[in-house]
This record gives sequence, structure tokens and C-alpha cells, in this order.
Amino acid sequence: MNIHHRSRVVMAGMLMAVLIIALALPAQAQLFRSTAKVGTTAAQFLKIGVGARAIAMGGAQTAVTGDISAIYWNPAALSRMNINSELMFNHVNWLADINFDFAAGVMPIGDLGTFGLSITSLRVPEDIVRTVDFPEGDGRKWDASSIAFALSYARNLTDRFSIGFTAKYVREAIWSESSSGFAIDVGTLYLTEIPGLSIGASIANFGTTMKLDGRDLQFNFDPDNNVGTGPNNVPSDLRTESFDLPLTFRIGLAWDLHPVDDIRTTFAVDATHPNDNTEYVNSGLEVSWKEIVFGRLGYKSLFLRDSEQGLTWGVGVHYGIPNVATVKLDYGFADYGRLKNVQYFELGVRL
Repeated sequence: MNIHHRSRVVMAGMLMAVLIIALALPAQAQLFRSTAKVGTTAAQFLKIGVGARAIAMGGAQTAVTGDISAIYWNPAALSRMNINSELMFNHVNWLADINFDFAAGVMPIGDLGTFGLSITSLRVPEDIVRTVDFPEGDGRKWDASSIAFALSYARNLTDRFSIGFTAKYVREAIWSESSSGFAIDVGTLYLTEIPGLSIGASIANFGTTMKLDGRDLQFNFDPDNNVGTGPNNVPSDLRTESFDLPLTFRIGLAWDLHPVDDIRTTFAVDATHPNDNTEYVNSGLEVSWKEIVFGRLGYKSLFLRDSEQGLTWGVGVHYGIPNVATVKLDYGFADYGRLKNVQYFELGVRL
């Protein structure tokens, strides 16, 4: 690498570091807060992790490479997948009979970098509307949903340093009310000179605020409560508050080791700082045999205040069809204490 090229790389790396620090300042300002601020952000579904492999490893994925779920955890890692293209679909039996789904596809395009698309969906089952006068239902039904559409881009700036970005549109709805917003994710990944050791950092959901609006907030108002005087039936709206998105800063380490032939072990640990809760640590382990059979174990949300999360585990089988594709089947299990458990099912196709 010549001096001029090295200088450009160093400057790019410095700019990315400054950008991540600048974006993280709002979150870091809360670092020493005495309250958790739980329930003070909108679009909580953006905090649900994706990928059976990722969840089985305790959500420690910021510095892990080789998996399409990086599109959620750290978009910079997409440029290190060494694939022609890959698709994945992830279904989750979430808490309280809620359905959570995630679908994504990525494709490298030569020297331009790697591009990705993803859709995140959360759906609350339809239920009857209950009121004080009609506790068994008044004949109406309600439901709720959340969805996010995202476009990602990643590129290797050097043989060791990568950057990645994700732009997303977010929408939430409950009954006749809805809100929408925009957000970006930024990530970096560095492969150290120590074989197999990588360092990653990302900031997710930096964007606009969200505010509910809809026809059920509209009503006609009589200012003096007298139909015979003054203006009557004045069109009015109930005011709702604006809420920030769940800004999350992550930094992590991952280390790939090959203790014996055909066996790979990956150790990973992440430190996470959200803007609406206390800091916590995720950790995970993956053991692979010939990159065909996988066993995973992790622990999620260590040190998180009042957390119900804990042990995670999972398995996977990746079956290669010669000259066609590799089919990936992965399963992840996460213990949620008194809230029982969450199970992840993932199907992927790698070309």
C-alpha cells in the first residue's frame, strides 16, 4: 500500500470514528443516569434481535462475520461474507402470542460493495374491543402492527477495515392510529493482526421521533358546552407526545479459533448501551464441524437491570448442494424467565 493510499484509508477511518462518536453522544449523555427510562421510546420492535444463530449466541454479534443477520447487528460485516448472494427468512414465536418475522437478502456487486434489503414485521393478533359498558366486547375488533423497510450498504476500505450503513423507514399502527419515522444504522469492523480476532462497533436507530395520529383522536368540541351560544362542533384533536427511537450503541469482540482440523470455535462478547435502559453485556460461543453442523450457547443481557433474559442456545445444519446452493436451517432458543421462552426458526439459501 503506497503512502497516499494509506493516508486516505487512515483519514476515512478517522472520519468514521468521529461519525460514530458524534452519533453516540446522545446515548452516552445518559451513561451515568440513575433511572432506566424503560418505556420512553417508540418502535420497541426494533430492539428485537434477528437471526437464530445470533440469538443462540446471546446476541453477541457486533464483531461476528459470515452471517446475513449482520444486516441488523452491524452492517459493516456484510462486506466480509464471501458469497455471491444470500437470502434468509426468520420466524419467531414472540411473547404473548405475537408474531415476529424478518426477511433479508444481500448481494455483493464487485468493487462497488455489498448491498442488502430487509423487512421486519411484528403483528399483534386481532382481539375484540372491550369497554366498561361492554366487557365481553362491543362488536368491534382491534389489532396492532409494526414494520420496517431497510436498505443496507457495506464496503471494505482496506483488507482489514470495513464500513456499513443502513437506512430504514419505520411504521407502527394500533387500531386506527399510526406513526412513522426514518432512521439510520452505522457500523465499522476491523480485522486485527491477531489471526481470527475482530473488533466491531455500531450505532442503530439514529433518527426522527414518532408520534401517533389518526381518526380516533379527532372529535367535535363545544367550547362553552352550550349548543345555543358561541361556536359549536369545533373540529379538534387529542394531542399525543413524540417519542425517540430506541437508539442503541454496541461494541464487540469475536475470535475464531481452529483447535483441530474441521473444527471451528467462535467466542464473542458485546457491550451494549441503549438510550432507554441500563447497559448490559451479551456473550456467546459457536462450535462448527466442517461448517456443516453447528452448536451454539450464549448468555444475554448480563447486568441489565430487572432483566428476565438469560441463557440461550441453538443448533444449525448447513447443507451444500454442489454447484447449486447451500441451504441453511437454524434454530435458536432464549430463556425469558417468568415470561417463559422465545424460539427462533430460520431458513436461508446461500449462492
